[in-house]
Amino acid sequence: MSDQGKAIVAWIVIGLIAGFVASLIVGGAGGIIGWLIAGLIGSVVGGFLARQLNLKLNTGNEFLDQVIIAIIGAIIVIIIARIIT
Repeated sequence: MSDQGKAIVAWIVIGLIAGFVASLIVGGAGGIIGWLIAGLIGSVVGGFLARQLNLKLNTGNEFLDQVIIAIIGAIIVIIIARIIT
């Protein structure tokens, strides 16, 4: 598998984890598709906010840092989706 393919798979895995955990924390985003959508959008939102706020978690594990930031972003996405709908 190419590096680009591995990156896409990693992004999907992070999105699923983030969406699932965020849905456990705030509820909603039903099912695997909902988790994936909330997690992927949350990854983008969380990454953007982390860059803007110069947030560095430094847990010692880059994958864990990305998952935590994606979870925070997914929570924000779910809350905003609830407000809009």
